[in-house]
Amino acid sequence: MKNKLLKQLILPCLLLVGSIVYAQTVTGVVSDATGPLPGVNILVKGSTVGTQTDFDGKYSIEISDSAAVLVFSYLGYTTQEVPVNGQTTINVTLKEDASELDEIVIIGYGQTTKTDATGAVDAVSSEDFTAVNATDPSQLIRGKVSGVQVTQSSGEPGGAISIRVRGNTSLRSGNDPLIVVDGIPLSGGDISAGGSDAGLGTSTARNPLNFINQNDIESINILKDASSTAIYGSRGANGVILITTKKGKSGKPQIQYGTSVGFSKITNEIEMMSSSQYAAQAVSNGSPGLDHGGSGYNYVDSLFDTAITNAHDLSMSFANDKSRTRFSLGALTQEGIVKTTGIDKYSISFNNSTDVFDFLSVDTRVAYTQIKDKAQLITNNVGFEGNLIGAGLYWNPTYNIYDANGDYTVIGDTYLNPVQLLDSYKDTTNTSKLIASIAPTFKITDEISYKFVFGVEYSTSQRAAQLLPSLSLQALNGTTADGAPAGGYASINNVQQFNKTFENILTYNKTFSDNFKMNALLGFSYYQYNASGNFTDARFFNVNQTNLIDNIEGGRANFFSSNSFRNQTELQSYFAKVETTIYENLLVNGSLRIDGSTRVGSANTYSTFPAIGAAYKFIQDYDSDISLVKLRANWGITGNQEFAPNSAIAVSAYNNGQLNPVTNANDELKWETTTSYGFGVDFGFLKNRLTGSIDYFKKETEDLVFPQPAASSVPGAAVTTFVNLPGVLENNGVEVALNYDAIKSEDTNLSVNVNAAFLDNKITGYSLFTQTGAINGQGLTGAYAQVITNNQPLYSYYIREWLGFDANGNSIYVGPDGNPTGLGGSAPRLIGKDALPDINVGLNINFSHKQWDATVAMYGAYGGYIYNNTANALFFKGSFLGDRNVPLEYAASTQVQGDPNTPSTRYLESGDFLRLSNLGIGYTFKSETLGSLSKYISNARVYVNGSNLFVITPYSGFDPEVDTDKNINGVPSAGMDYLSYPAARTFTFGLNVTF
Repeated sequence: MKNKLLKQLILPCLLLVGSIVYAQTVTGVVSDATGPLPGVNILVKGSTVGTQTDFDGKYSIEISDSAAVLVFSYLGYTTQEVPVNGQTTINVTLKEDASELDEIVIIGYGQTTKTDATGAVDAVSSEDFTAVNATDPSQLIRGKVSGVQVTQSSGEPGGAISIRVRGNTSLRSGNDPLIVVDGIPLSGGDISAGGSDAGLGTSTARNPLNFINQNDIESINILKDASSTAIYGSRGANGVILITTKKGKSGKPQIQYGTSVGFSKITNEIEMMSSSQYAAQAVSNGSPGLDHGGSGYNYVDSLFDTAITNAHDLSMSFANDKSRTRFSLGALTQEGIVKTTGIDKYSISFNNSTDVFDFLSVDTRVAYTQIKDKAQLITNNVGFEGNLIGAGLYWNPTYNIYDANGDYTVIGDTYLNPVQLLDSYKDTTNTSKLIASIAPTFKITDEISYKFVFGVEYSTSQRAAQLLPSLSLQALNGTTADGAPAGGYASINNVQQFNKTFENILTYNKTFSDNFKMNALLGFSYYQYNASGNFTDARFFNVNQTNLIDNIEGGRANFFSSNSFRNQTELQSYFAKVETTIYENLLVNGSLRIDGSTRVGSANTYSTFPAIGAAYKFIQDYDSDISLVKLRANWGITGNQEFAPNSAIAVSAYNNGQLNPVTNANDELKWETTTSYGFGVDFGFLKNRLTGSIDYFKKETEDLVFPQPAASSVPGAAVTTFVNLPGVLENNGVEVALNYDAIKSEDTNLSVNVNAAFLDNKITGYSLFTQTGAINGQGLTGAYAQVITNNQPLYSYYIREWLGFDANGNSIYVGPDGNPTGLGGSAPRLIGKDALPDINVGLNINFSHKQWDATVAMYGAYGGYIYNNTANALFFKGSFLGDRNVPLEYAASTQVQGDPNTPSTRYLESGDFLRLSNLGIGYTFKSETLGSLSKYISNARVYVNGSNLFVITPYSGFDPEVDTDKNINGVPSAGMDYLSYPAARTFTFGLNVTF
């Protein structure tokens, strides 16, 4: 009995001693081919024991079984299992997982893979735009992501752009997505001033994204649905674009230098009559007096030139076991194809990550850019006189540009000599932009970390323009105070922004078992956006003055004006997000953000924006012919607060010494909210060589912010109140994306990407009939082409339906009864067409063979219509017989001189197009082919690239991808074309060298 009892006591003691014997600590370093990897997950297989590598790739883990197996996993790398077998030091080098490496995507406050994403998220990496030479990041994603449409207002270098993610979600509160650069949300809106009206119309501000150097970008990630954008709350309704810049890499120091030169020419010309054609048509129309004997004028030769672009970029990257640093310099000088236009950009950036202690790391980023934009008088809303493009088109080619004395030929003060206008106008915008942040991260435990982010966005911009008084212009013909002839115009417009970001983020990352993983975060943020500016203009200078900008006080005293502004917006937010993986295949995440803003009314300061997303991977086997089948679903609420500051409060302004109300207060004003849901499927076939996704989405925006004038029955001046209108703006669509690795071998690779988006929108429950799409030109004052009205798509065309000419040469239109009628018996009506395209497509092909590489990129849009305001204003029989040039078809038409150029479907054209946006080929010299230079150069690549090589379109204007700003009372337009800057075809030759 005693022996039995002794054995029972000895056995657990032996087990205890054995466990102590086998208990040990395993340490090591996890790296990839370039150096240590922080954040690698290490798990004892079959248990909940785990840890992560620190910022130096080091780890330490306790095990209690000598037969234990350690599992090393990291995004974008192949998971590796290593038996301990009594080892106390295990160093591991992870290999990149080709099936997942290109699928890493950055999401709000974190990252995941395309395979594990529950929402509609797309990524474009730096490798995807090596063949694109762009002045701003938006051009890098054009045609590469389904459901994302990028439109530049014109072909002007640095010109304004619009980005639409899954369509338009607002009437007048802004439709551009939130841009986040390295975790710092940009304020949005313009950072420079628009062009002032010198009697020849106004122009838009410069592209606010010009400050980012393409060569500093590591990736661009687009968040499209609510489950991924709701974490940004009141600013997520229009989608979110996350731009991540390049960081220093582990390994030996690296220096990279790139240089390129490009040559650009006008892509498409509007064919105007030559001097001989003009003279012949003058005789044919019984007006030989229109021939003034000159010849040789051509607007392209007079106003356009071959433009040269030079770019230089230098970057240095170096690291040690505690710090990783990247420093870059960039210089770009880009001439515009219109003479005296262009953009000069100089940038510098610094990016450092330092492990101060084992528990503390600090990320520091600084980027500074100086931009000089040079513009010409190419405006949006000029009248009969025309801007530079208009004057160039209508100038009678039988007039000489210069008279017998070598002076400019002057016809009249509403008939402008285009070359004199070109030489008389000067418009320069100087913009400085700084974006900087510092972000310390404290590792509290292996699972918990705290990150604080402080960021600033500072910009200052001055736009100075002048029109010489020697140019005779009806709107600027006057006298000085002593009665001498005077004219001309000068303006100086200053805009400043200073924005601050404070974010506090607590993250919890825990692998509980093989069946349950969780990543959670809590955060608090505070943003302050400050904008200020001042404006000065003067007119009626002495005709002998030439430097008006630096002598702006030289204008006539009672025509000198100035004003200034200042506003501040604050946003305070609380947010939380949870991401879980259950049994490896079920992915569920949820987020909640509570935003409080000073921009809305005091009764609605705070609002809540929730979202949830889920996905289930039915199949995930990259070695199988059916590699992946994953279903996704999401729902969420997001907001839009990009309406004007101070819209909710009473605003008054002094005018002529008297204080006048401008807007009334509305304590109930709240931001627009968008409720959206969607379903999607991700799939992979042929061992994941053929991958893709299909998504359906629907978005409904309510509480549309709109200015409402006081009722006419209310006594006193009509004062506007901003209100939330009834009505719902609906957007729905289907997106398709396919990627096929047609050839994948050691020496040769060929991949094809195709994407398409099918979009539909309309507004319901809307009681107003809102006009937009202003039409300008001779006899067109007050005309418009588009309306926003109930049960119709945005920017529906509301114009007369033109049927041709009658036997007398007068236009005939569709009457109220559907029968043909003259102008007096017709009226504008909805014609069932709108400006927004129904289909957007993209095609991207990448090919490489050994050291050769080639890329092809195409994109297009279908179903939208363009209103050709240029043709409406300039191209009709009366214009030709009024001594102005027109295309031959208009001069030879049967239209009579007195038939007016009434807005109608005569000037409405299909905006369908397919563009070959990029075609490039390159050759890389590797170290083994560089001979003795390999001691200094690790590789070098030379390339040639063609941009905008051709466009297939029925549109008769310069370019179908156009968006002239023709807003009415702040309601934006779309698809309007008026005397816009033409697009350019560019050939670029470049060299990239790595030392």
